[in-house]
Amino acid sequence: MTLAEPAAESTATAPPATPGTKRNKIKTGEGRLAWMLVAPTIALLGLIVGYPIVKAIYNSFLSDNQKLNPTTGLLEPAGAWTGLTNYKHWLLQQCPSGAGKTITCPTGTLGSQFWGSISVTVGFTVVTVLLETVIGMIFALMMNRAFRGRALVRAAILIPWAIPTAVTAKLWQVVFDPQGVLNKLLGTHYAWTSEKWPARSAIVIADVWKTTPFIALLILAGLQGISADIYESAKVDGANAWQRFVKITLPLVKPALAVAVIFRTLDVLRMYDLPKILTGGANGTTTVSVLVVNQLHSGVYSASALSTITFIFIFAIALGMVKLFNANIVGTPGKGGK
Repeated sequence: MTLAEPAAESTATAPPATPGTKRNKIKTGEGRLAWMLVAPTIALLGLIVGYPIVKAIYNSFLSDNQKLNPTTGLLEPAGAWTGLTNYKHWLLQQCPSGAGKTITCPTGTLGSQFWGSISVTVGFTVVTVLLETVIGMIFALMMNRAFRGRALVRAAILIPWAIPTAVTAKLWQVVFDPQGVLNKLLGTHYAWTSEKWPARSAIVIADVWKTTPFIALLILAGLQGISADIYESAKVDGANAWQRFVKITLPLVKPALAVAVIFRTLDVLRMYDLPKILTGGANGTTTVSVLVVNQLHSGVYSASALSTITFIFIFAIALGMVKLFNANIVGTPGKGGK
């Protein structure tokens, strides 16, 4: 008998996997104990997170102010059920008229401001994430090299990320002030946040300076997992620096890069502090978050409906990006993962 025969026999006699083993394990005492320990946390999250979401969605179908009922001729109290009226106001730019009908909102009203804020938010997202990814990759490649003073360089690059966003906005407000640092250096007296495109550029510059270290840090974590032997083998095969970057670095660092892009995209879509402090949302810098907060304070039309639309908008983008990068993030077998 050869040595391979016992192995084959033991393999043949191995009991097959019982289907539903994990499901049966949940019913055991250990599984019940795990659920008992997790249940208070789930209940607390449902109370703190779930209830406000459900309440906001319910409020989005109610009226904020008293409205005239065309049928009875009486004023309906605030909180009356209005159905999809609030959503039509924001999405279709339909405003109620005195005759109980809906008309197209004039230019500059709140309904038209919603789509303007969407375009501003998406524009900020595309520009800032693109710049932060490119600059973050350069910083990560630089920090990944071995040189004297590397620890100091890493610390210096990460300092902007450690500063609170509100403080960053005030710092750049001083820089872009008519009597600020930038005008002193250029010898001008230009009001950088008084016009649309300079104001938008100021916000982009401040956001890129603030959050590029975040992407650089995540990319650096991915670079640390690449073996130096792979690059040495590529050099032996005659690959130049650009070929090594495209064929080795990018494919291997793509999971970390995907996570960084997703997180930063969601952050920019919720941008509030920088435009609110730098420009107050004026001069074409009103993001969706700024508009939502303004409506919460003013009480005109349903801010709950606007909040719900914003939540669905950001959630849809997040879901689409996760689906797009699913093979690289999760690593599912058969989808690019192992």
